Amino acid sequence: MTSHELSIGTAPAPRPGTDRAWRELRMRASAPYRGAGRFAWHFARGKLGRDPVFRSLLDHGELAGRARVVDIGCGQGLLASLLQACNDLQRSGGWPAAWPPAPEAAAYTGIELMARDVARAEKSLGTLALAPRFVAADMREVALPACDLVVILDVLHYVNHAAQTALLARVRDALGSRGRLLLRIGDASQQRRYAISQWVDRFVTGVRGHRVAPTWGRTLADWAALLQGLGFGVRAVPMSAGTPFANVLLVADLHEGAS
Repeated sequence: MTSHELSIGTAPAPRPGTDRAWRELRMRASAPYRGAGRFAWHFARGKLGRDPVFRSLLDHGELAGRARVVDIGCGQGLLASLLQACNDLQRSGGWPAAWPPAPEAAAYTGIELMARDVARAEKSLGTLALAPRFVAADMREVALPACDLVVILDVLHYVNHAAQTALLARVRDALGSRGRLLLRIGDASQQRRYAISQWVDRFVTGVRGHRVAPTWGRTLADWAALLQGLGFGVRAVPMSAGTPFANVLLVADLHEGAS
């Protein structure tokens, strides 16, 4: 595949023989939030239980071999808690052979605009062995540390197209020569499903007490072209299983010589 080609995969299915391990990880990753109140704990359990992206990342090894992780739009730090749970399960000998190798995160930086979410993350996860670092900042302005993996799930559409391009260029510069970006977007070409995604997004944002801001979407083809123009090879994975949404996970990898 060249940098000008888009590989489109099929909707991922959970790997057989991993259900028990996934239930264990869900329990372990949710447990630290009990001390931050009922909302934080229920949100963690519900998000891990209903959103297909987290299990898919493990089923297909998308997080493996990436030591330095930056999570943009991290919310209450659920990915950090999941990474710690994966590390603990691996150390205990419970990592299933049916899965690819466990994530190897050694450093995690979470960036989140909402100070209340950062406070919940720090209260819940401050004692994890991974020692996650959380930064309350605007993703358009914050400095990005050198890293091997950047994760941006469902937040890039909150800034305008020029800001999206500028942030992705900074992501590319922060990543190592063979770094990876995991970017989940809504595919605006799936008009009905995309409209549902946007409505639910606005509703949940309002319920959580945040300002409902305008959004700037793109079609899958336009997202892929943007990333390819920045030197990424792009693989698209449908990521709406069990939901009415138009979500797609873009697995974007840099290669030697990308600029």
